[in-house]
Formats: sequence, C-alpha cells, structure tokens
Amino acid sequence: MAYMSEDGYKKLLAELKQLETVERPKISAAIAEARDKGDLSENAEYDAAKEAQGMLEMKINKLKAIVGDAKIIDESKLKTDSVQILNKVELKNTKNSAKMIYTIVPESEANLKEGKISVNTPIAQGLLGKKVGDIAEIKVPQGIINLEIVNISF
Repeated sequence: MAYMSEDGYKKLLAELKQLETVERPKISAAIAEARDKGDLSENAEYDAAKEAQGMLEMKINKLKAIVGDAKIIDESKLKTDSVQILNKVELKNTKNSAKMIYTIVPESEANLKEGKISVNTPIAQGLLGKKVGDIAEIKVPQGIINLEIVNISF
C-alpha cells in the first residue's frame, strides 16, 4: 500500500494519462514508420522504437500498480501536536543553530529542492512522534545530529 496526498495522487493520474494518450501513440507511429522502411531484421530505428515501447509499457504498468494500490491520506484528520506524515516541521540543529524546514511526505512525493523529504528517510523517521521542544537524535551517514523541533504545521 502506498500512502500519498491527494495532490500526489492527482499528479500520478495526470502522468499516467499523458503516457497513455500522448506518448503511447507517438511510439506506435514511430514503429509504423520504421516498419515501412523495409527489412526489420536490420532496421535499427525499428529496434529502438520497439525498445522504447517496452520501456513505456513498463512505466505505465508500474504507475497503474501504484495508483491501484494508493491510499489517500485524509488531511482533515492530521494534527500538529506531534510530527506525522504531511506535517511541515521547522527544525534547529542544536550544534550550529542552523534552521531548516521540511515537509514529511510519502516516498513518491519526495523532492528535496521543495523541502519535501520521504517519510522513509532517517531524518523523518527520527522526527515522527516528536513534539515541539523535543530534541531528536538522528543517525545520518556523517554521524549523529540533534535536531530541536521548533514548530509543527501543515
């Protein structure tokens, strides 16, 4: 089961629709064009188009499986008394006072550039269940960091 926000679910559906209605016909046309060029046994264009079709179908099937297995998180039931998925968490590194803000999201929606970290990362795992004022001791590849939870919001 893959947990995701409603926005994440809608993005997956839009990507799936794009692949099925735009990309699939493009590849079919490329295969037909390559087939029209003659001998298929020595036709590199045909081989490349067939390989691209296989990759596309694999991606479509993967997305269909994710969408079919998705469980949308009811954001109205989320609270901010302790850190949980879809919360925006303001943190302060106790060692150097550096501040950071992360939103804890499902794996499929993680994007560090947007400040969205996967619920499966060591940082998110260390923060889950903590309250404002708590200090989370988190093991990362560089060692152990202590992060104080300054604020929890949506």
